[in-house]
Amino acid sequence: MKWIDIYDIAIELADNYPDLDPKTVNFVDLRNWILQLEEFDDDPEHCGEKILEAVQAAWIEEIAD
Repeated sequence: MKWIDIYDIAIELADNYPDLDPKTVNFVDLRNWILQLEEFDDDPEHCGEKILEAVQAAWIEEIAD
């Protein structure tokens, strides 16, 4: 996965942290969790606040379904 794979990342986070409310996650933790995903393989420096916001929004959407 790359940073652009917002929905795939969100699905993995929802699976890995089922009891966590993504609305309460800070971006430092979110970035670290993404970097720790087994399938994730991208440059850590290519991440910005907009990407993390998009991942968080997709994660919220994922658990709402």
